[in-house]
Amino acid sequence: MTPLMIGFSGIVVLLVLLALRVPIAVALGAVSLIGIGLVRGFDAVYGAARTMPYAFVAKWELSSVPMFLLMGAIAYYSGLTTSLFRAMRLWFSRLPGGLAVATNFGCAGFAAASGSSMATAASMGRLTIPEMRRYNYDPGLATGVVAAAGTLGSLIPPSIMLIIFGMMTETSIGKLFIAGILPGILTALVYAIMIVARCTWNPKLAPPLAEKVSWGERFKVLAEIWQLPILILIVIVSLYTGLATTTEAAAVGALAALAMAAMNRTLKVSVVRDSVIEALRSTSSILFISFGAIFFSRFLTFCGLPQYMAGLAETMAFSPLLLLLFVGGIYLILGMFLDPLGLLLLTVPIFLPFFETAGYDKVWMGIMVVKFIEIGLITPPVGLNAFVVKGIVGDSISLGTIFRGLGWFIVAEVVVVLLLTIFPEIVLVLPNRM
Repeated sequence: MTPLMIGFSGIVVLLVLLALRVPIAVALGAVSLIGIGLVRGFDAVYGAARTMPYAFVAKWELSSVPMFLLMGAIAYYSGLTTSLFRAMRLWFSRLPGGLAVATNFGCAGFAAASGSSMATAASMGRLTIPEMRRYNYDPGLATGVVAAAGTLGSLIPPSIMLIIFGMMTETSIGKLFIAGILPGILTALVYAIMIVARCTWNPKLAPPLAEKVSWGERFKVLAEIWQLPILILIVIVSLYTGLATTTEAAAVGALAALAMAAMNRTLKVSVVRDSVIEALRSTSSILFISFGAIFFSRFLTFCGLPQYMAGLAETMAFSPLLLLLFVGGIYLILGMFLDPLGLLLLTVPIFLPFFETAGYDKVWMGIMVVKFIEIGLITPPVGLNAFVVKGIVGDSISLGTIFRGLGWFIVAEVVVVLLLTIFPEIVLVLPNRM
């Protein structure tokens, strides 16, 4: 069997293992190390296992991951995010579907602090779904907006997905972060417009709220949440102006979160302990999956698969638009079955030669890849964010109802992808001005 055949066989075996629910780190590592042994001999396996994990962990940029995770955990456990939904509710409650719009923007704010889609959906879902159901909101709308808006955690900085993409493709993580701002805001706005339009057309989806809210109350509640926007602004401004590297910005963000918790007198030993444990647990999970992914990338290189794929791209002469549709379709299919980080780590080494041959800007492509993965998080039959929300609501709302509610949000995502494709400046205008 030729090395190329071993490479393709390894991909098939990997997909089978993932379909059988083998943990992705184990599946990636096992297939890769056995494949390297078959292609280069098992001395090469020993060499790879001995040096590659350390070489990956020793990258300075990776230290930003635990710092951003710690920042988000401190913001959550110290209560910096608790008033977020209440503020959004007071500002948007008079709109058709106002609570759903408030949930949408609340998730965007929480995503900017946490950097995690599933953490955003889980945390905001516990708070907002009971509130929407209390006001007789359609169960599909109430659960769908949480599952969909939770995906903004993958895009709005600080995003762990963008950090990993930047490391794998040697792209500036700071530019990727800044590039995610406008697409993240655009996605939240398109969601909001869709919700208001649907609820205007069919008021039964979201009965109007009877409460009257004065402008004084609206501005007063902003005083309760000013710290979270400032925290996010500290990170973004330090990156945009070049005052800090990604790692330094992450450390400053974590320190600022601690300082704000101390100002609020919510900085307790239990908050620090829970935040550190949460950050360590998430970092460990990311590292183990990443180890499997770098082995897989080396395995594909030994098999000559990247060079073959680059030659195939040149031979087939894909137009940039056709290539984007092809890659988007693959992400959509695989996103139904794989977790977001695993999908990113699995596919980037395979698709990177296509991106380079087509001449795509890596910053723009990074945002598009994350956007495709976002769509996979809410696509049946195995959209992970839908299952996160299902875990919150239990048996009171069926999984079918949740996916039904997500249908309109998938349409909104398609609109956003089209806008980013037609107008790539939406992604590139800010990073190009750094």
